[in-house]
Amino acid sequence: MSIQKILVSQTAPRVLTQYQAVTEKFGAQFEFRPFFMIEPLTSREFRAQRINLLDYTAIIFSSRHVIDAFFSLAEELRVKIPETMKYFCTTEAVAMYLQKHIVYRKRKIFYGTGTPESVVGLIGPKHKGEKFLVAMSDSSSSAALTTLLDAHKLDYSTGVFVKPVSQDLKDLNIKDYDMIVFYNPADVKSLQENFPSFEQGDIKMVSYGRSIVKAMEEAGLRIDVKAPSPEAPSVARAIELYLESLS
Repeated sequence: MSIQKILVSQTAPRVLTQYQAVTEKFGAQFEFRPFFMIEPLTSREFRAQRINLLDYTAIIFSSRHVIDAFFSLAEELRVKIPETMKYFCTTEAVAMYLQKHIVYRKRKIFYGTGTPESVVGLIGPKHKGEKFLVAMSDSSSSAALTTLLDAHKLDYSTGVFVKPVSQDLKDLNIKDYDMIVFYNPADVKSLQENFPSFEQGDIKMVSYGRSIVKAMEEAGLRIDVKAPSPEAPSVARAIELYLESLS
C-alpha cells in the first residue's frame, strides 16, 4: 500500500521543511487539521472542584493556555492573587509568558527544562514548605509530576483549568487518508465523536508521545509508527523512515 495522503491532527507548523522533504522524496501529501481546541473552564465548572486559590502559596504551570485560564478565572471569581505567590514553570517559555499577567520577578518565578524532575529540583529544600497547586488541562496526565511530588513529601493538590473541545471534522472524508497522526488523547476522542462508526482498516496510525499510546490502544486503533525515538525525534522523520522501509 502506498501512502499518498497523510492527515496530521494539529495546525500546520511555521516551518514545513521536514514535511516538504518527505513530500519531495515519496510524493506523500500532508494535510494539517486540529482535532480539538483548548478552552478555559467556566467558573461554574471550576467551582465544582472546590478549589480555593488563596489556600496555595505556589502554582505549578506547564502551558500558556493554563496560565491564561488561571488568571481569567481568578478575575472572574474576584480573587486577588497575592504578590507573594510563587510560580514554578516547566520551561523558560512558559515562565516568560507570565509577564502577560504579572510583573516578572526572578525571586518568585522559577523554570525547569521541560521535565517533571527539573521542576521538583527547583523546589528543593528551600521551597519545601510551600503549598502547591498543580494547574493542568483536563486532557493531560500529571502522574509523572505528582509521583515525584509524593516521593518528596510535598504538600500539593491538582486543579483543572482548561479542557479540550472536539472540533467539527465531519467535512473530512476520513477514509480518503492513508495515514493519520495523533498527539493527544483528545485527538482520539474527537475522532470517535466525529466518526462513531470509524474502522481503521488499512489506514496507518502514527502516535507521537507516550500519553497518546494508551488512548489509541483503548480505542482499538493499531499503531503502525511510534515517535519520538532516538532515530526519529520528529513525526516527519518517523514517517520518512517508515516510508523508506516500505520501498
